[in-house]
Amino acid sequence: MKERADGPSPPANGASNGCQPSISIVIPCWNDAGALRGLFDRLRTLSGIAEVIVADASSTDEARRMASGAGAKVTACLRPNRGAQMNAGARLAKGDAVLFHHADSDLSQPHVDSLASALQHPETIGGAFHRKYDKRHRGFAWIEPIARAWNVRGGTLYGDQSIFVRREVFARLGGFAEIPLMEDVEFSRRLRRAGRTVLLDPPIATSARHHRNRGPWRTTVRNVAVLLLYRCGACPHRLHRWYYSGFAAK
Repeated sequence: MKERADGPSPPANGASNGCQPSISIVIPCWNDAGALRGLFDRLRTLSGIAEVIVADASSTDEARRMASGAGAKVTACLRPNRGAQMNAGARLAKGDAVLFHHADSDLSQPHVDSLASALQHPETIGGAFHRKYDKRHRGFAWIEPIARAWNVRGGTLYGDQSIFVRREVFARLGGFAEIPLMEDVEFSRRLRRAGRTVLLDPPIATSARHHRNRGPWRTTVRNVAVLLLYRCGACPHRLHRWYYSGFAAK
């Protein structure tokens, strides 16, 4: 990952140089070596990223070896639990802000520039990117303006929108709930209440691999069902076991 050519590198302690906020990227990983490799191929071309941290709970060391070889910090986690993994990664972060990014989501220079611009405003404590419906849901493109309006009006920020937060705010909020599912929904509520959050463009798109493997409608129905059950008080650990039953990997 390259530093910006138009400014000095971020200080070693992660403090802002007063001009350009430093950004740490935390990537939770569970048997995602293939997706992670593709993401690192893109990250190598980007400027404005202070560091990349991979919190890996994979059943093999393939992802850890690949991430280390690419120059990322790596922390090994005992079991797949996205909330706990992201907390572990955030504990290693030195940047002014932490971007929690999924291995199979896109990230480009315009995304990094948009985030850096948002962080120039001291009142902004965090937020996420708008979501982009890609080839997984060609027929769902009409939902995009509705989803955008809902997010702007205070709707839930989901993990596949690449949630970001100032590091000191994240610490003050106590990080993510260490649950294997719905950690983004739970954290979004607290983040929204803590201060000003923003939604950024360009929108984030996520790989279609799960929808291809599991079927788009089956996946969509499961997503909606899990969210409704969680809001009704269902245990996230039981929801996680049910959601991923029959699937080889996330």
